[in-house]
Amino acid sequence: MFASFRAAMTWLHTWFGLVLGFVLMTVFFFGSLSVFDREIDRWASPETRFEPQPLPSFDRVLQPLFQQIVPDQEELEAARERVGVLPGEMPLMGWSVYTTHRDPVLSLWAEFALTNNPDDPQDHLHGHITVDPRSGKRLPDSELKLGSEFFYPMHYSLHLHWLELGYWIVGLAALVMLVALVSGVVIHRKLFRELFTFRPGSNQQRKLLDLHNLTGVAALPFHFIFALSGLIIFAGIYFPVSETVLKPLALADLGKQAAASGLALQPSGVPAPLASIDGMVAEAKRRWAARGMPGEVGWLTVHHVGDARGHVSIHRAGSDRVALVGQAVHFEAASGRVLREEPPPSPILGINEFLTGLHLQHFEHWLLRWFYVLGGLAGSVCIATGLLFFTGKRQQRHAALGVSGARWVDALSVTSITGMLVATAAILVANRLLPAELPERGAWQERCFWLAWLAAFAHAAWRCAPVRQARLAPAWREQCWALAALALAAVLLNWITTGDHLLRTLEQRYWPVAGFDLALLAAALLSAYSARQLGRREREQRELGGALSEEAVISSEAPAHG
Repeated sequence: MFASFRAAMTWLHTWFGLVLGFVLMTVFFFGSLSVFDREIDRWASPETRFEPQPLPSFDRVLQPLFQQIVPDQEELEAARERVGVLPGEMPLMGWSVYTTHRDPVLSLWAEFALTNNPDDPQDHLHGHITVDPRSGKRLPDSELKLGSEFFYPMHYSLHLHWLELGYWIVGLAALVMLVALVSGVVIHRKLFRELFTFRPGSNQQRKLLDLHNLTGVAALPFHFIFALSGLIIFAGIYFPVSETVLKPLALADLGKQAAASGLALQPSGVPAPLASIDGMVAEAKRRWAARGMPGEVGWLTVHHVGDARGHVSIHRAGSDRVALVGQAVHFEAASGRVLREEPPPSPILGINEFLTGLHLQHFEHWLLRWFYVLGGLAGSVCIATGLLFFTGKRQQRHAALGVSGARWVDALSVTSITGMLVATAAILVANRLLPAELPERGAWQERCFWLAWLAAFAHAAWRCAPVRQARLAPAWREQCWALAALALAAVLLNWITTGDHLLRTLEQRYWPVAGFDLALLAAALLSAYSARQLGRREREQRELGGALSEEAVISSEAPAHG
């Protein structure tokens, strides 16, 4: 079928990259934003603009708040679809709180047993509230944490929750990414030379290919590790053997571990009081310090609340290392007696914890976080230039044949690149414009995002028609101007609605807001510059009376991408 193995890899690289490149563009861009998801939360929610706080007293502050939690409305509606009529009582199963060195507010979670689902005796519902740890004040339930509850889930699920379809699409895209990386290495025999090759004075197609190669090779280890670790993190979704064919064996193993550790899987049904969790926290900190790793609490869970078999698991925050959380100390809930202190992880578990922590990056290393952002943006540029190169190489041929394939690939590329950025800026503008008292304010912000992206697609489909004549589509220039205007508007609206203008936040060194405003201004400037350059190219095309002349063959050294 192919003349050589390299030709086969070229075909694979081109078409696999094209088909799922649009998904990968979304994954990489929102993954880059997710590196600073907590900081974006603080920009989007002015009432959370204060410094991160340690975990407050559980006994005095958190326990009364936990007792106020009820199942979320969305969870109740989903449960009705599963069982029809909800039971009159849903027993409380557990409480949990997780925090990092970057969280000014706390999210409290509760689990409730759904007792009338015969298909799944372990079925349960969740409820959660967000609180200000300084005062214990609850924040509005309609408030959307833009970074951690919208941008971050977009990175791994695309917000497609039906049958967990988003997880599967992203997983397939990650596999394709690994294939594209390996095939790309095979294609580019002079890999190290291409790492340092960029010729801005050459023709447009050569510049795109150079930039594609440069960003792909320079961040190759980053792209490979993150595609692989993402697949490992969600392996339980892709291969749920412990919930299917091996479920009896998995349950038996859990029972064996529970018997050995004293951490009961099921409640006894016998009521029991809850001892002072503040005392348990103090004892956990003492034990961590004795082991030479003093630290704060990162994750605290109360299992079987109010039951004689209840126990409390207190995990050390892992922000000073790569692993997400440190070893836990487990206590008997009724007495506060230590049941078990987790030993260091086994080699296999340690590798899993390392890869998970490496991907989710909750550690305290700000320079490394910026390298994550640069790696993610390099991946976005690599994918974008690959899509543009694919379209540009076929424009002339498709125009001569009278087919519209290049036109629609270009329209999808506009939607996936500038359209996605326009939608992101639109949700930021909506965040600052929508009234705080608006019911379902968070849902309205999400609707603004999807409507803006849909509008960008409609605009691209309309304004990419010149591609059929092998000319540059005005959609690129017009959406760049739209992005510049929206990004600048977001900065100005943040100033108008909160008073936190850039000079103030820079003077106060409040980097979560100042840094995001600076990033928006940089995006606006880059978009305006790109729009001007694109406009210049369009004028050149008109002056030449047709398409810009491009070399038919770039060079014998360049791979013939498809």
